[in-house]
Amino acid sequence: MTQRIEDYALIGDLQTAALVGRNGSIDWLCLPRFDSAACFAALLGNEENGHWRIAPEGAGACTRRRYVGASLVLESVWETRTGTVRILDFMPQRDEAPDVVRIIEGLSGTVDMRSTLRLRFDYGSVVPWVRRADGHRIAIAGPDSVWLRSEPPVKTWGQHFSTCSSFTVDEGDKVAFVLTWHPSHKPRPDLVDPYVSLEHCLQDWETWSSKCRYQGPYRDAVLRSLITLKALTYAPTGGIVAAPTTSLPEDIGGVRNWDYRFCWLRDSTLTLSALVSVGYLDEAAAWQDWLLRTVAGDPADLQIMYGLAGERRLAELELSWLGGYAGSVPVRVGNDAAYQLQLDVYGEVIDSLFLARQAGLAPERHAWNVQLSLLGFLEAKWREPDQGLWEIRGPRRHFVHSKVMAWVAADRAVRTLESDPSLRGDVARWRAMRDEVHREVCEKGFDPVRGAFTQSYGSPELDAAVLLIPRVGFLPPDDPRVVGTVDAIRRELGSGPLVRRYTAEATRIDGLPGREGAFLVCSFWLADALRMTGREKEARELFERLLTLCNDVGLLSEEYDPSSGQHLGNFPQAFSHIGLVTTALALTGQETAG
Repeated sequence: MTQRIEDYALIGDLQTAALVGRNGSIDWLCLPRFDSAACFAALLGNEENGHWRIAPEGAGACTRRRYVGASLVLESVWETRTGTVRILDFMPQRDEAPDVVRIIEGLSGTVDMRSTLRLRFDYGSVVPWVRRADGHRIAIAGPDSVWLRSEPPVKTWGQHFSTCSSFTVDEGDKVAFVLTWHPSHKPRPDLVDPYVSLEHCLQDWETWSSKCRYQGPYRDAVLRSLITLKALTYAPTGGIVAAPTTSLPEDIGGVRNWDYRFCWLRDSTLTLSALVSVGYLDEAAAWQDWLLRTVAGDPADLQIMYGLAGERRLAELELSWLGGYAGSVPVRVGNDAAYQLQLDVYGEVIDSLFLARQAGLAPERHAWNVQLSLLGFLEAKWREPDQGLWEIRGPRRHFVHSKVMAWVAADRAVRTLESDPSLRGDVARWRAMRDEVHREVCEKGFDPVRGAFTQSYGSPELDAAVLLIPRVGFLPPDDPRVVGTVDAIRRELGSGPLVRRYTAEATRIDGLPGREGAFLVCSFWLADALRMTGREKEARELFERLLTLCNDVGLLSEEYDPSSGQHLGNFPQAFSHIGLVTTALALTGQETAG
């Protein structure tokens, strides 16, 4: 039976991540990087596509689970008829190779345990050759090699192209499994001690978490979101993936299934803001460095997303052998939206670098030149239609949010030059551009009959992205046009207390069939807009409602279906957790915490 998206928890080592279900099964893991091919792909198919389950014999979901302290070490507990057992799942930060460590401990009585490891490389399509050597099970296929061992050794056998183990734990007993990946053409990496690794992993996370300067209300949810953002960071480069998964559906059984294992530039402003506000300057600096390296080159070639190290070729493919999560096909890897024209991203990059300068991050010498280059391109192109924030796979339009972000680009350039006249640039030119964009948006993007900004010029549709208008400073929060827009979006895009990103008749907007749930980051934007327009109580009520949507270990997906009460879309979603952090800070007056 397919587990719900919210039934999963995340473990990772800052280079890749795995999803562990409430039933003790790891159903998704890409090795060695977030964007590598999965060796466990049951999440998007079935058990034959690869998984690793450890649980009591005959048991279903665990009785309870949690993260251990402020860490990414997952503790799952089963209370059975004969006794109680817990499993600690984690991935230690790697020195050389990625490891998955699973420690089983008897808490009371006696519990019979079963482990089933079914490795399937290349997204569940390749069955490896498995052999024994030096107390290990070794699985090899093409470029991939995985070693499995247990301490102490337990009974293990092959069955139906999987590796099975059975053992019994009494109170106080411990059994540890370690799965290690390495390139098949290289020697096996040094073995890790699972118990020492556990101590180091807990210590590493506690040390990192202790740097969080936020001490206000909602601290547990804020800290868990920050830990999740850290877990989605690719440590070698500083890039942050939007999610560690691909093709978890926005519409169960539908085709709205996308690969989010890449780094979106538009996330940069909110990510930097969240990290800086709570004291994580090193992570913010690493993200800024990744951003500057990635966007280097001809501004006409700027993409909206890149690979973990700034790779540009993210060609989209469909994996026909995977049946999809709950039958949602196609399963896609890569993302062709990378090659769309989305003009808002220029404003978001410039706003990110403006924020970094304000936060006191050490400026790179070429950062201002990069911004001037992007501005020059945007000056010539902002009047053109584009595919917009939501990566519309239909005709290009004059999206209001895209135009507003062009205004942001010019505004941040003006403000930078005003604060530092020694910088090269024509402040009068950027003021003129800023004024022209502002005038056009107010004339063509505002519907005076409904009293609201629309999704695009001449369109009757609304778009939750225009909730950001007061946040970026395009208009003051008390402007009647802002208040009217907030009210219209609540009224027309509302789904209970939450909001969709645009109209339910999505096929008219993005050229794709099907519907989708409430978009969680948009609901956080609504809470921000309510607060800014003086409705503090309503903003807090909405935010606290959003907190209840976190799963039992504090994670959020991309969307939420109010009718079924289930999470939708890729999971966990960085954008949703960024929204949680920034809204919590705003509600408590700590946008610049500490």
